[in-house]
Amino acid sequence: EPDSGSNTEVSESEDEPEAPVAAADLSIPAVSSISVSSLWYLPCFTSPFPAQGAPDSDPSDGAAPLPQVEETEGENCPVCFEPWTTSGEHRLATLRCGHLFGYTCIERWVKGQGHGAKCPQCNKKAKRSDIVLLYAPKLRALDNTEQERMKRSLEQEQSLRRKAELESAQCRLQLQVITDECGKLRKQLQELKTLMAQPGCAPSQSKGTSLSGLSQGQDGAKAGQYVFSKAVLVSQTGGCRVLSYCEPLSCLLASQPSPHTTLVPGCGVKKVSTVNLKACQYVPIHVKQIRGLAFNRQADSLLLSGALDCTIKLTSLMTNTVVQTYNTGKPVWSCCWCLDNSNYVYAGLTNGSVLVYDTRDTSTHVQELQPLRSRCPVASLTYVPRAVSRSFPCGGLIAGSLEGGCFWELVGGTTYRRHMLPLEMGGCTDIQVEPESRHCLVTYRPGRTNPSQRCVLMELNRTPPPVDTDLEHSCSCYPVQAFSIGSSCKLLTKNAVFRSPAGEGSTLVCAGDESTNSTMVWDAKSGSLIQKLPADLPVLDICPFEVNQGHYLASLTEKMLKIYKWE
Repeated sequence: EPDSGSNTEVSESEDEPEAPVAAADLSIPAVSSISVSSLWYLPCFTSPFPAQGAPDSDPSDGAAPLPQVEETEGENCPVCFEPWTTSGEHRLATLRCGHLFGYTCIERWVKGQGHGAKCPQCNKKAKRSDIVLLYAPKLRALDNTEQERMKRSLEQEQSLRRKAELESAQCRLQLQVITDECGKLRKQLQELKTLMAQPGCAPSQSKGTSLSGLSQGQDGAKAGQYVFSKAVLVSQTGGCRVLSYCEPLSCLLASQPSPHTTLVPGCGVKKVSTVNLKACQYVPIHVKQIRGLAFNRQADSLLLSGALDCTIKLTSLMTNTVVQTYNTGKPVWSCCWCLDNSNYVYAGLTNGSVLVYDTRDTSTHVQELQPLRSRCPVASLTYVPRAVSRSFPCGGLIAGSLEGGCFWELVGGTTYRRHMLPLEMGGCTDIQVEPESRHCLVTYRPGRTNPSQRCVLMELNRTPPPVDTDLEHSCSCYPVQAFSIGSSCKLLTKNAVFRSPAGEGSTLVCAGDESTNSTMVWDAKSGSLIQKLPADLPVLDICPFEVNQGHYLASLTEKMLKIYKWE
C-alpha cells in the first residue's frame, strides 16, 4: 500500500501473471528496520542452489546449468563471494596469515572489528597495516596434495632401491670371496684324496724315481745348447747385485747404484727390454744396496724389493713409483712373495728372523718367524707353492742362512710350522727351488771337508706320523745329485735350477764359477757338465726367461748383463 511508508515497490502490471500461492509464501518479506549501510552483506546469504520447494530445472527446457563451486574456487573473495579484480577498490589483497580477499572487503572487515580484528578464515589477529596488495591477473589455488604424496613416495622408493643395490653389490662381493675360498678348499681336498690314494715313497725307494723325473734322458738334455746373444752394459761403475724378470712387461731388472748420485742418490733397478735387448730406464727405489727382487704370480707388474736400508718396498713398474714401504728395523738380506696367497710377502733380516707382511696392512708386520739356532743373516728366501705331490704336497717358506736351512710349513693360511732341514752346517749360501719337481738347489761355499764350492740338488719329502699317535708329520730333504763348481767363493752368489728347454721333464742346473768367471750348466740327472758360458767378471745372479716362444738365459755380473739363447 502506498500510504504504508514501505520502501518496497510492487509491480502493478496487468500483463504479468500472478505468482502461485506457494511461491508467495516462500518470498522474503520486506523489513523496514534494515539500514542502507548493511545491504552490502546480503550477497553472503545468496546460494547457488535452488530454493526449497522450487521446481528442479529440466535440461530439456534450455535453461543454463547451475555453476559448480569448484569452477570459481580460488577466484572469488571469501567475504562477498564476488570475483576480485586486478585493479580498483576490489583488487586482490592478503593478510599476514596468507589468506586472500578483496581489498574493500577486508578493509571494511578489519576497520569494523577495531582492535580485536581477526582473519575471517583462520581467526588470527589482524590489523589494517597487515593488508598487502597483490599483483596477479588471475589466481587459482591448485590442489597438489596427491602430487606431493606421490613425490614423497617416489623419493622413498628411490632410497630403498639405492639401498637394495648397495646390499646386492656387497652380497656379490661376498659371494665371490666365498667362491674363491670354496675353490681353494676343493683343490686341497683333491690333493688330500690323491695323497690318500697314492701313499708317499720312502727316500731310499724314491731316489731313483726322482732322478728319472729330473730328465727324460741324457740325450734329451743334449738336444740343444745356449748360444751367446748379446751383452748389455748395466752400470759403468759396477755395483749390480741381483736380477729378476718381469713377464708382463717383458723386461729384465738388475739392481744397481744410481747413475747420478748427486741428483738422485741411492739404489734402484735398471730395466732391460727383452724385445730389443737394450737398457731402457732406471727406477730409483732404495737408499742403500738392494739384496732381493721378486715378482708374484699375478700380472700386476708389482716388484718386491729388500735392501740394507732396513726397508722392503712395493714398486709399480707401470708407473715407476713406490706404492708401499715397510720399515723392518733391521737390514734386509732377502725377500719373496707367498705364491699361495699374493697378499703376503716375506723379508729375511740380518738377525736371522723372517718377518711376514700383509699388503693390506700398511702399518707393520703381522708375524715374525724366529730362528731356532744362531742368528745368522737369512741369505735366501724361497717359497714352495702347495701342489699335488706324492712325496711333498706341503706349501711353505724355505729360509737359508750360513748355519743351515729351515722350512716353515704354512698350515691353515696363517700358522707356520717349523721343520729343520738336514743341511751341512756353516756353509749354506743360497737355496733355490724348482716348483714343478719339488727339488731345491743348495749352494755350499768351500770348507774344511770340501775345498771347492758345491751345489747339491735335494728332493723335499714328507714323512707321515706313526699310526695311532698324535704326532705331526715331518718335512725333510735328501741329496739327489752334487755338482762341483770351483775353489773360490768370495761373494754370495745366486744360482738357478729350472726345466730345460730341450724337452718336458728335463732339468738344468746353472751356477756361477768365480775362479773362471763363467756360468756352468749341468744336466740334473747325470750330473755332467753341458756348457761353460764365459763372462768377464764373476757371475752374481742367473735368471732363465722365455720371450716369444724363445728360451733365454741371463747372467748378471757387477757391470754387465749377458744374454744367451737356447738353440
